[in-house]
Amino acid sequence: MFNHQNEEKYKMNMDHKIEGLGKAQRDRLAYIDLRLRYTGEVMRQDIVESYDIKSAAATRDFALYKELAPKNLSYDKSEKRYIIGKWFSPLFEFFPQQILPWIAGGYGDTVPLKNKAVIPNETTGINRTISGDVLAIISRGIYSKRIVEISYRSLSSGLTVRSIAPFVLVANGDRWHVRAHDRKNKDYRDFSLSRIIDAKQTEEAITPSESYANDIQWNRIVELDLVPHPANIQHPDTIEAEYGMQNGVLRTKIRAALVGYFLRRWNIDCTADHSLKGKEYQLWLKNSQALYGVENLILVPGHTSDRKAK
Repeated sequence: MFNHQNEEKYKMNMDHKIEGLGKAQRDRLAYIDLRLRYTGEVMRQDIVESYDIKSAAATRDFALYKELAPKNLSYDKSEKRYIIGKWFSPLFEFFPQQILPWIAGGYGDTVPLKNKAVIPNETTGINRTISGDVLAIISRGIYSKRIVEISYRSLSSGLTVRSIAPFVLVANGDRWHVRAHDRKNKDYRDFSLSRIIDAKQTEEAITPSESYANDIQWNRIVELDLVPHPANIQHPDTIEAEYGMQNGVLRTKIRAALVGYFLRRWNIDCTADHSLKGKEYQLWLKNSQALYGVENLILVPGHTSDRKAK
């Protein structure tokens, strides 16, 4: 009988076997594991192209992975791909904070394994709790263009259940969120990953009306002209050099859906008369008229109600 004790022994044997492999092969197995968990599928060609190996070597990697975790994948002959198994259990555990930059940067040949940093470094901030399972389901929903049901805590509504059509993960400098069409409100919203307490991927495909193509705020590009703050900066040439400004102006293009986050993160004074005081306001938005129609202006430093999008 395969009881809990046997299961633990089996896992220990698998861990020992993985540790006995060479680093290059462990990296490729981790890649297979991550692709399955966060996209729901992986092809042999993915391994060949990402790690510049022969097809025969990739075939051996899949055979070994299946030996280590037979319930984690099955082969779809018609599509010539491996798909995530119903009883998938990851061979490699990573923190969501490790996975998110990997997802955002694309699936390259650098897998976030547990290596020591080349240069000592520290980061500051408060870690928000993100569920690895939630992240995996949201990620697979984006990849497969499927509706995801989430249990979500918001400041305005408390705990609610939503059906969303996710299409992109966003790091706004303060948190990670998923941009998605929300069926409850019939519009596009940002859902903080740390506030999603549960998620379930459905087999329901996203409809054309719910796709990112109809998200006006996402598809609209806003051009912002940033200059050294006229009142708070005594030596504007320092700011011009720091930001690589041309003729005293840093011109940047950003999606309307991200404008509020961007301006808040960099403490950019958006008042028409550059009236915000304080050393934290080193930049001023010269062309505040560019904010017309941006929906998340409530986040913007110097925002006033009469400038809010109607």
